[in-house]
Amino acid sequence: MSGCQSGSPIRTDAELVRPSETLLSLNQNQTLQLLYAQYKEWRGTPYRYGGNNRSGIDCSAFVQRTFMSQFAIELPRTTKKQILAGIPIKRTDLQSGDLVFFNKGTHVGIYLQDDRFLHASTKAGVIISSIHNSYWSRHYWRAIRVPFLY
Repeated sequence: MSGCQSGSPIRTDAELVRPSETLLSLNQNQTLQLLYAQYKEWRGTPYRYGGNNRSGIDCSAFVQRTFMSQFAIELPRTTKKQILAGIPIKRTDLQSGDLVFFNKGTHVGIYLQDDRFLHASTKAGVIISSIHNSYWSRHYWRAIRVPFLY
């Protein structure tokens, strides 16, 4: 799961969209709808270290693209920088759209609800997994809430 540390950005700074006022009014249901729409569009896309398109994508690029396309929020490209892009929260306080990190920060996903998260898995590509899965449960590390999402 160490494959999410690639470096090149998906877009240049000139192409990035900044958060809008409407973003600040999203509720949990709206956030979930946007995340499930992203899943429907990307489901099954294979994992590729350093990838950032539908022919192959890694976990941090998937998170970055999801936040840009669904929420107009600019996130850093790597998991190490994404960890610093929000406010640390307890696992018991997870809400839809929070970022969940595994393996000491080498893998990232987006929390949905009911202990499920959306991510680009090295084995199955873009999927939804349970935090209670024996692997993910053992390797859960921490979570953050991205400012402007709520």
